[in-house]
Amino acid sequence: MLSASDVAFGYRGARRSGESFTLSGLTLDIREGSLTALLGPNGCGKTTLLKLLGGVLAPDPGTVTLRGRALATMTRLDIARAIATVPQETHPAFDYTCLEMVLMGRHPHLGVFTLEGPADIRIAREAMTATGTAQLAARQYMTLSGGEKQRVVIAAALAQSCEVLLLDEPTASLDLGFQLEIAALLQRLNRERGMTMVLATHDVNLAASLCDSVIMMKAGRILAHGPTRDVLTGPAVSRLYDIDADVAWHPRAGHLTITPLPRAPQ
Repeated sequence: MLSASDVAFGYRGARRSGESFTLSGLTLDIREGSLTALLGPNGCGKTTLLKLLGGVLAPDPGTVTLRGRALATMTRLDIARAIATVPQETHPAFDYTCLEMVLMGRHPHLGVFTLEGPADIRIAREAMTATGTAQLAARQYMTLSGGEKQRVVIAAALAQSCEVLLLDEPTASLDLGFQLEIAALLQRLNRERGMTMVLATHDVNLAASLCDSVIMMKAGRILAHGPTRDVLTGPAVSRLYDIDADVAWHPRAGHLTITPLPRAPQ
């Protein structure tokens, strides 16, 4: 459904050290209706890859396609109607209510200078109901907890009526309860709506419990890509993070669990 073919991208001279950062040779296929984790150490290019998949950045060279159509040939409006992105943090310019935040997801479907109509409000409220945020409609967004904010932003993405949802660290800075809540929400939306999802995360156990496929990235390249049980192995995790790790099936949890092991004394 969403594919990248020999994609490259570079940030040159952007770092204080003057070093360049480059993604190169990225080729992958995201299957329709799948829930894919994007794993890798800090600075490996996960967020950049999400931006390339979402059409925010243009590959140079290479091609990103959605259902066989190159994103480079699509308008920003067409891309926004098909792909929604949930960033790590959302800082609105004004103190919007939660309903107003969710209604922003309808903008790709509105004409120039067109206001939201009853149908848009209905879609926004349905998205809030689906994410368990309907009771927060009149609340000011900035008064919410981290977990509540994340659910509202996901509701805005649902209101966008998109086919693909890209999430950048959806459980970052959340406590364990909220992490489980967001994971359960994403799993339910994926199952009930058939939404194709790609989420960048540092939480390997979240990936193991939630996702049916995994992409491993390191230093701007893809190390492995495939079904979770095939990709998340001890040697692969060790290679990815330069640590020793024990990967085992947890019969009670019903998924793989990854336990990092202490480094031997030098």
